[in-house]
Amino acid sequence: MPKLRKMLGDVNSAECIALMRLIETQNEKTLAGWAVGYAKDNFLGIYENECPGNACLRDTILVCEEYLKGNGKLSEIKPVIKEAGQFARDLADNPTAQAAARAVSTACASVHTPTSALGFLFYGAAAAAYSQAGLEQGAEVYDKIASKELEKAVDSLKQVCVTDEAHPVKVKWNC
Repeated sequence: MPKLRKMLGDVNSAECIALMRLIETQNEKTLAGWAVGYAKDNFLGIYENECPGNACLRDTILVCEEYLKGNGKLSEIKPVIKEAGQFARDLADNPTAQAAARAVSTACASVHTPTSALGFLFYGAAAAAYSQAGLEQGAEVYDKIASKELEKAVDSLKQVCVTDEAHPVKVKWNC
């Protein structure tokens, strides 16, 4: 967590608390499906813009989507996710690409460890902040963008809460 805090500075904790409460209401399959879809729609493009031509993370998302549809086995996706995580760590010379790649690979890891959903959003918020502001801005610029990204995630997950009638709710959330 210290690395994420260093990336994001003092992000408004209200968004984090709201996200954690909302994440706790989702079953694993619902949360994993949301995480993979959200990463694909919001963070994969940032990564592909920074590293054009590399399909590692897009392929990882495709494998995870097939698994979530019931067309794959967990034992088949674990090595793919591990490889994507290592690939993300290797992008140390490009903070924007690394944050985006970590967001995507962590979202895919949420397929079998859904508690990492909040961590993936921190990486995604960092990727969005770096992408929109460049790497030369002050902490307040990053915090503002990261806060907006987390608010957007809360809204997106609320939509899952509203539209997915099938999942069990552990904590009552007023959607």
